[in-house]
Amino acid sequence: MAPFEPFKRSQITSSTGRNLVWNNSVQSLFLTRHSGFRAEAAWMFRGGEQGLDVSSEHSESANEDILMFFFFQLDLATRVQYALNMEQYDIAKQLRNKLAEVEEEVIKQQQSKRGLSSKSEAQDKAISIIRLHSDLQNAIENEHYALAAELRDEISKLEAESLAASAKALAHENAQYAFRLGQKVRHKKFGYKAVICGMDPVCSESSSWMENAQVKKLSRGSAQPFYQVLVDVHAEPNLLVAYVPEENLLTPDKPDKGRFDHPYISFLFYGMDSAGDFIPIKQLREKYNKPRHEIPIDPPNDE
Repeated sequence: MAPFEPFKRSQITSSTGRNLVWNNSVQSLFLTRHSGFRAEAAWMFRGGEQGLDVSSEHSESANEDILMFFFFQLDLATRVQYALNMEQYDIAKQLRNKLAEVEEEVIKQQQSKRGLSSKSEAQDKAISIIRLHSDLQNAIENEHYALAAELRDEISKLEAESLAASAKALAHENAQYAFRLGQKVRHKKFGYKAVICGMDPVCSESSSWMENAQVKKLSRGSAQPFYQVLVDVHAEPNLLVAYVPEENLLTPDKPDKGRFDHPYISFLFYGMDSAGDFIPIKQLREKYNKPRHEIPIDPPNDE
């Protein structure tokens, strides 16, 4: 076995502006290991919608979510355990510290996906509005009318922002998903197989991405669940991860126990269940706060 080598720490800035700790060996493990593929997340419309194709509708956040957070987190945890097994306690401590950084960022992402950040934002703005109303009353009493006008404008702005944040939090809390982690699906327009590996209650991409992807043309728009899916490499060898609206996914007419190939399957799932769907690992379920899916057992036939 090759000797254990600690990480070389480096910083990168993600497309969303976050500074992340990155290990070049992780990138090598998941990208060069599968040199025949390009880890690219993209919008699935490319034939029927004018101006849309796989390369132009690339989704950085979907790719980042899987590669830079989840795989990185698992790799760090594995390296911590390996260092402990080799009694390299100083290295294990360094790795634990880095793992704590990643887990803190993952928690922030989870809270955002569940709408907790929006709820907290709405509460903070409500407190600010109360304070501004007090300042407004004082300004009026002291006949500082110019200041009072500025405060009124600020209050109106915060009230609109608070309403928007509250609406977003409510949408997250009431989200209903038609598909579950590990479930095999087919794309409604293109027919190829995919497996659900992540989900958002609404489209979490930027406004510019949604404009480029023409999300407004969807019958349900952006206010519907969007899914990260692993695409069967035999059907689409250049598209590993896609970000797809719920209305464009279908479940197979009957259980699909056929072959499904993807380089990430073995890292995200334990294997296939008796219905042909994949069983998500514990960390993936915890990431999306989803319970185990139990396959119902058919009652014995007495006839």
